[in-house]
Amino acid sequence: MLSAAQIDEFETQGFLKGSVILNDEEVEKLREELDLVMEGKSVKKAVLNHNKNEKKDGLYDDMKMSVDEKVVQIVNIWMASDPFLQHASHPVICEEIAQLCRTDTLRIWHDQVQYKPPVSGGPTGWHQDHPLWPIIQPADLVSAWVALDDAIIENGCMWMVPGSHKWGDHQKHLASTSDFKPYHKQPHLLPQDAVVEAVPFEIKKGQIGYHHCLTWHGSPHNRSQLKRRAIAVHYMPGHTRYEPMKNHVMHQYVSVKPGEILVGAQFPVVYSQG
Repeated sequence: MLSAAQIDEFETQGFLKGSVILNDEEVEKLREELDLVMEGKSVKKAVLNHNKNEKKDGLYDDMKMSVDEKVVQIVNIWMASDPFLQHASHPVICEEIAQLCRTDTLRIWHDQVQYKPPVSGGPTGWHQDHPLWPIIQPADLVSAWVALDDAIIENGCMWMVPGSHKWGDHQKHLASTSDFKPYHKQPHLLPQDAVVEAVPFEIKKGQIGYHHCLTWHGSPHNRSQLKRRAIAVHYMPGHTRYEPMKNHVMHQYVSVKPGEILVGAQFPVVYSQG
């Protein structure tokens, strides 16, 4: 359970480092499962399993990723792997996310593996999560990002902009300098007291980091000899509604009508105080 000070830190900064929640054996099991899914050897399949690059993803337009660089992305690995489903239901994660969301019910929106291979791991451009999820409202989701390798500056850890979750939707205006500093293309649209300054979000193997769905974040290249594997689970508080504006990879799994609470087998409840 998070302390009042930790909750205050999250509400101020838009992100928070939690504890180490997976031991070495648990991390190794998820690594093995990840290898099976990436190699297409799992019986069940994830929603998405591909290599991202700047030609397919707008997040990479400013990053000039070379043809040899890649980020392996898997969406809803929990559908392909029971250990990853068990991870998404981890009692510590779910209890602490419920605290941060101030909700009595949590559902999985979706999960996402992002693997930056050694040397060739590409960048993930500066972005906000919620604007990339154009079928759900309101922007109250919190993500739990657990490192399967030490995520440090050298191998492309995430960077965060403190307080940016309070500034609203600025996704289409976010860009990056050549040395991976974030900037806003229309800075007059930001609050007067906004300070666009990123800080590294280094996470140890097995440790959890939380971030709000509007917090500006991104991660640079991995040019080290180290792997950088992680699993992020994006959690919906119980009041999240289906409000379609554009298409999304999870659209095909929605069975409710616009305006209704997003429920269904593909959005399972993983925490309920009731």
